[in-house]
Amino acid sequence: MNIVIVGHVDHGKSTLVGRLLADTGSLPEGKLQQVRDECQRTAKPFEYAFLLDALKDEQSQGITIDTARVFFKSKKREYILIDAPGHIEFLKNMVSGAARAEAALLVIDAEEGIQENSRRHGYLLSMLGIRQVAVCVNKMDRVGYKQEVFDRIQKEYRVFLKEIDLEPRAFIPLSALEGENLITPSKKLPWYRGPAVLEMLDSFEKSPDISARPFRMPVQGIYKFTEDEDTRRIVAGRVESGSLSVGDSVVFLPSGKRSQIKTIEAFSAPKRTSVTAGHSTGVTLTEQVYVNRGDVMCRVKEPLPGVSSLLRVKLFWMGKRPMVLDRPYKLKVAAAQVSVRLKKIERVIDASELKPAAKKEIGRHDVAQCVLQAASAVAFDLMHDLEATGRFVIVDEVDIAGGGIILEMIEDGHDALRRQVTEREQKWDFSVVEPEERTKRYGHRPAFVLLTGKVGVDKKTIAKELEKRLFGLHGAATYFLGMGNLLRGLNTDVEQHRLERHEHVRRMGEVAHLFLDAGLIVVATGSNINDAELSELHEMTSREGMVVVNVGPNGFKSAVVDLNLDPVAGTEKNVRNILQLLKDRKILRDA
Repeated sequence: MNIVIVGHVDHGKSTLVGRLLADTGSLPEGKLQQVRDECQRTAKPFEYAFLLDALKDEQSQGITIDTARVFFKSKKREYILIDAPGHIEFLKNMVSGAARAEAALLVIDAEEGIQENSRRHGYLLSMLGIRQVAVCVNKMDRVGYKQEVFDRIQKEYRVFLKEIDLEPRAFIPLSALEGENLITPSKKLPWYRGPAVLEMLDSFEKSPDISARPFRMPVQGIYKFTEDEDTRRIVAGRVESGSLSVGDSVVFLPSGKRSQIKTIEAFSAPKRTSVTAGHSTGVTLTEQVYVNRGDVMCRVKEPLPGVSSLLRVKLFWMGKRPMVLDRPYKLKVAAAQVSVRLKKIERVIDASELKPAAKKEIGRHDVAQCVLQAASAVAFDLMHDLEATGRFVIVDEVDIAGGGIILEMIEDGHDALRRQVTEREQKWDFSVVEPEERTKRYGHRPAFVLLTGKVGVDKKTIAKELEKRLFGLHGAATYFLGMGNLLRGLNTDVEQHRLERHEHVRRMGEVAHLFLDAGLIVVATGSNINDAELSELHEMTSREGMVVVNVGPNGFKSAVVDLNLDPVAGTEKNVRNILQLLKDRKILRDA
């Protein structure tokens, strides 16, 4: 069982863990004496924390910087104790440690009382969904083991925890340094009738078997091996919940593509017919569909994740600069990565005091409930349903700057379109030619290259020169999809007024989807494509296979553009830039 130990800096977490290891006989033989001898040699007072703080800079500064994992046994079971840092500068490390835990001990110094990070860590445990928490009021020897000190801390902190919907299992008075109330009840605390720390640990319940939950496997990669005429196309990832067997029907979200499990693969291991949560695995499919990294594979007959580009979340911000509206960030949910912007701040809370603050940005160490707008749809679960696909992190440029939980899916206006796409994929009549065979024959992956920009900016000249260069120099199977051709042909039944523009865009996406299924590089133009229309095109084709090129002033508000072109630069240079992008995206091979 994984237990995390958290609390304000210098409140005795490492000492508690070190003494627990020593008193349960869990240390390697001679380790305790080795540390005592080292302390004597360096004229340092012996501390049980030194058993844990292995890094030299940690011992010199006397603080835990990284999360240390140690193992010990009680008579009931085996434990992994995660000693998380208490210093405010290392909150990222604390969160990464706590995210792996099933229960927590939160340590408060009886002499110092409740401090800033005592509250902040309590809030983070609540956000991470850790419900089994015991509060350890440590260093009771410093206050003469007085009940009134313990009662005051318990009363104040219990009120705080109630406000953040966290009900602790117990408040335990103890002295980690003296070993009082750690393994057995202490005679120095006759007024206390609750469990000692070890008894409390043994009373925590193991998390329910995650294999019994709905199946989720975020796709981490798609692999194909060509040696010895190996034709397998293996979709790989880690099973986060549920179980999967050969023959199961699966759906990949957010794309909605469906297939059936043909085989379950493992590297250098016997063949198997099923796999359960916690295992990294690979599968092959009976019908070869294009699957993107970051898609979530689910079983068809089970509750499915939500799919949207709008998420209501609660996040904790740790970035050096504040999180602000409309600035692009990267959202990472399981294996998915997508550009995201802060759309709306609903409320900001100072996590150390739990006081709402009227802010137009989210500052460092603030907790906020807000709405995020992703550039394309993502698949996710709500935190209270499934943790692995209900948590996320936010990356600001290259740094992990925040993290949080998904509270609610907000409809983004594409629900009807998604249902139509899902039905299309469910009933799709697959070609007998495998997608890999087309890629091998044509020498490139399929792609939908959309050139967009303001009315009056010449996009068609670039698009047609690009088609010419792809076909002639690179030998690509390519086609120019002109909106005008659609208007005069497929779309003649659609009224030519602005209210029907969305239907023109939808049909453009469906035609592009057909060409992509045929393995072509589709080159298309469209004027004044807006954020919502681009999102629709992503839904109908795929974000992975779509390349968005903006020519001239960028009119998008939040959508991600893959390449911005200056029409003044000339057709030759602009075409070269697009070709280089196709090579960088590994759509096109070098000529």
